[in-house]
Amino acid sequence: MSFETWIAFVAASAVLLVIPGPTILLVVSYALGRGWKVAAPVATGVALGDLTAMTLSMLGVGALLASSAALFTAVKWVGAGYLIFLGVKLWRAGSRLDVTARTEAVRPGRMLAHAWLVTVLNPKSIVFFVAFLPQFLDPTLPFWPQMAIFEATFVTLAFANAFGYAILASRARRLASSPRAIRLVNRAGGTALIAAGTAAVTLRAA
Repeated sequence: MSFETWIAFVAASAVLLVIPGPTILLVVSYALGRGWKVAAPVATGVALGDLTAMTLSMLGVGALLASSAALFTAVKWVGAGYLIFLGVKLWRAGSRLDVTARTEAVRPGRMLAHAWLVTVLNPKSIVFFVAFLPQFLDPTLPFWPQMAIFEATFVTLAFANAFGYAILASRARRLASSPRAIRLVNRAGGTALIAAGTAAVTLRAA
């Protein structure tokens, strides 16, 4: 894997992780109600959930790559289209986070498990990884080393993102509910998804 490919993966992952979804809503709800102390357990749960979903996705992608190069290429084309679709959907999304502060007493271990469960059971997670990851895989290189690098990178970014959201939500509650801020995040994420899908199609067509 080239350094340029890894940097592109880091940049795309970082932008996409910022997009509010079910996991981020859970993180924000705990932080709004319980403060910054929830950051570590919920961020750990999110990271473990992403690790689980990403591993399942990568195993499926690896099986496709091993069975048929043509099928793998077809999945990359479908994946690129799916990224563009998600980008357009984000652009048309609402500008407010529908989240309620959680004030009930919950142990750190339970918060971690809750965050893991919400992340790993989100059906969009595995579908997204199947669409997203093949865009950065090189079929001519060994699969497992690439998988290890991508997973380690994404899980680290996922933890940092969830931790950051928890800290910001606990200290800047107005920002967490600001329609303008959420609209900017959605449009930035939508633009990134459309660009990623378009670039994937363009590079394969060139």
